[in-house]
Amino acid sequence: MSSKFLIEKIRRRGLLLVLSSPSGAGKTTIARGLRNRDKNLIMSISATTRKKRPGEEEGKDYFFTDQLSFDEMVEKNEFLEFATVFGESYGSPRVLVEKSLNQSQDVIFDVDWQGSQQLKKSVGDDLVSIFILPPSLKELERRLFLRAQDPEETVRARMANAVAEMQHWSEYDYVVTNHNLEKCIAEVQAILTAERLKKCRCLGLGALMKSLKTLS
Repeated sequence: MSSKFLIEKIRRRGLLLVLSSPSGAGKTTIARGLRNRDKNLIMSISATTRKKRPGEEEGKDYFFTDQLSFDEMVEKNEFLEFATVFGESYGSPRVLVEKSLNQSQDVIFDVDWQGSQQLKKSVGDDLVSIFILPPSLKELERRLFLRAQDPEETVRARMANAVAEMQHWSEYDYVVTNHNLEKCIAEVQAILTAERLKKCRCLGLGALMKSLKTLS
C-alpha cells in the first residue's frame, strides 16, 4: 500500500467558529467577510419561535417553529445551545451542525457569551471562540448612534450591555480588536487557518503514522 494512498485517507473534522462581540463591534460584518473569502464556511441556521419577517425564507434565514415544538426539541436535547430573547426562543439544531462537521465543513455561530459557553459544553474541542472588541468605547458609542434610529436612552442601554458583555472576554480562545475591518477579517482568517491544521482535527492521522512504521 503506497504512502500516497494512506495520506489520502486523512480527512479533517470541521469546527465551530464562534464570533461574539458587543453590539456595534462588527461581528456580523466580519462573519460576512469571512464567508465571502472562504467557501468552506457556512452560517449556522437557528430555529426560532418568532414570526417570519418579509423577505425571510424557511431553512435559509431560520427554521420557524411554534413554542410547543421548540420546547419538545429542548427536552430531547436537540439543540447545541438555546436562549430566550425578548420573549422569543432561539436554538441551534444539533443534527445539522454535526452533519456539517462530519463533512469537513466549518460553521460560524454569531452568539453572545452565554451561547458560547453552552456550545463549549456541547461540543468541546470542536469549538473555536473569538471575542471581537471595538477600538474604544467612544468609537463603539459613535457606531451605535450612526447605525440606529433609536432614542438616546436606548443607545445608552446598549452601551451598558456592551460594557457588561466585554467583561467576559477571558472566556474566549482569542480576542481580536476591530481597529480596521479588513485587517480584523484577515486576523480571524489566520486563526481559522491555524485551527484547521491542529492535529486533533486530522481524522486518521494516528492510524497513518502507525501504518508508516510497517513500510520502513
